[in-house]
Amino acid sequence: MQELTQLDNEALIAQIESLTANDESVDVEFKTAKGGFPGSFWETYSAFANTQGGVIVLGVKEKNGRFTLDGITQEQVRKYKKMFWDNVNNKAHCSANILQEKDVQTGEYDGSYFLVFNVPRAPRLKIPVYLHNNPDNTFKRNYEGDYRCDQDEIHRMFADADITDHPRDYTILPDFTIERDVDKATLEQYRRLVSNRNPNHPWLLLDDKHFLMKLNGYRIDRRQQLEGLTLAGLLMFGKMDSITDAYGCPQYFPDYREYFSTNPDDRWTDRICPDGTWEANLFQFYHRVYPKLAAVLPKPFALKEGVREDETPTHTALREAFINALVHCDYSVDSNITIELHKDGYKFSNPGSLLLSIAQYYRGGNSVCRNKALQTMFMLIGSAERAGSGADKIMQGWKKANYRNPRIEEISHPDKVVLTLPLVSLLSEEVISYLKMLFGEEIASIEHNKLMTLATCCSEGEVTNYRMQLVLNKHSADITKLLKELCNDQYLIPEGVGRGTHYRINHKFPGGGGVLPDNVASNVASNVASNVAGYPEREKRTRLSTEALHALILEACIDFESLETIADKVGKNLRYLKNSVIPGMVSQGLLEREYPHVPRHPNQRYRAKGTGR
Repeated sequence: MQELTQLDNEALIAQIESLTANDESVDVEFKTAKGGFPGSFWETYSAFANTQGGVIVLGVKEKNGRFTLDGITQEQVRKYKKMFWDNVNNKAHCSANILQEKDVQTGEYDGSYFLVFNVPRAPRLKIPVYLHNNPDNTFKRNYEGDYRCDQDEIHRMFADADITDHPRDYTILPDFTIERDVDKATLEQYRRLVSNRNPNHPWLLLDDKHFLMKLNGYRIDRRQQLEGLTLAGLLMFGKMDSITDAYGCPQYFPDYREYFSTNPDDRWTDRICPDGTWEANLFQFYHRVYPKLAAVLPKPFALKEGVREDETPTHTALREAFINALVHCDYSVDSNITIELHKDGYKFSNPGSLLLSIAQYYRGGNSVCRNKALQTMFMLIGSAERAGSGADKIMQGWKKANYRNPRIEEISHPDKVVLTLPLVSLLSEEVISYLKMLFGEEIASIEHNKLMTLATCCSEGEVTNYRMQLVLNKHSADITKLLKELCNDQYLIPEGVGRGTHYRINHKFPGGGGVLPDNVASNVASNVASNVAGYPEREKRTRLSTEALHALILEACIDFESLETIADKVGKNLRYLKNSVIPGMVSQGLLEREYPHVPRHPNQRYRAKGTGR
């Protein structure tokens, strides 16, 4: 829906009229404008600008749970456009204009007009975008709509706008000292790693204070007449009691959890967190957790200059993802750093918001670090990349291994960034065998991007233009051409119109490796996804009754599971479960949501009612 402005009128109307009130999402807002320019427009404008952007459509009303055009005239549209440009360029009304002429488009259908505003995420230096010359009128977007930011959120946004000149972790903590608050064993261990990597590094000759000063772990501010450990020095090398002191970082709590057990009574199989038995600073946390994360990745035999090289680009990507969670974290947010290892992937969650748009993240090559000193500290021991290359390394490393594309999400209130690295191969033997069974042996030799598209569609049940842009890192026009060719060759079947089209595997491909009945094909695809993700293969199932399907879902949801995982386990279409099955089971009290007050939460998961521990 973010590409509404690129649809022709008929395709846009088809999408609007196919939606229900429940489909209005975090990045799309419809507003009636029959009675005048809606005042709530500006709150949504501020909210979209301060989060990940979105589309506002004026001239659409909701009636009986469905959306239709509300019949505004061409004259009203002209008037509303002028009102918008006058107000958005008036600093007394709105702090920043982030739109260009092309971002505001007029549409008409059957005599009824509408306006489409494509609002991007505001540049970092213009955030927060607020109203009426008052920062208290700052809004953000979540799955419940627009909400007014509290003072802490507003303060963090202003601080993020200034991090180039004033990185967060440069903050001096005048009441903390090296002698009392730094864990000497950690600092000595860090020095040894620097020495092992570069024995002649000149900083190794310095005493602890001047060594930390080189790292900006200790600073002197002559203008403010302040001297002491910085936030970075405390977080990286500090004692746990000192870090969580009321004048330090009291909400600090790094948490690693491993989920491998098949026993429903085990919430996790391993956990590393501050428990009083070790100094849980960032250095020690990283060196305890990273080996566990890396141990899951395969280590193919490779020689470099005659020496075996165990680390792959995927290991580099994993390490960078871990370091990113630590150096981009906003340590002023009352939330935890959590690192999770599941059978089917990794999840890195850190407090704070992204400093760039999600689209910019996927494009790579442009990064701003919230904690510059921490980044320098990890770089010195070879654990971090230079600014601007981290996201690139992550995307390239995962693509190299043919895993599903990493997914980055931003959650508000409290602010949190979640990066998921799937351990599900798009080109596994199971997927290729399945494609050969459908289309014949020659399918494995088609052009790589086409094979990746079919493999993604096979693993995920369907694909869209936008999804394949992320997987292949190609322009929308190139993906459109590729999908059209796959449809012309009868490998894919399109459903829908315009950019909202979904594409599915053609299970009745003529002349392929065999025609499969729909229910059998669905089960085969389910088994492929389940095997790759680490779930046991299930027997092929015939069509299930409602009661049998509910029982199967409850069996799969002993603990909280995502919709994607549930669909994989029970062999049913994701959209069918999302729209037709799961909501009913929740309303009947059979399932419970992990986030009950935010039904459309991006990380929503479901569990059989009564299994909570």
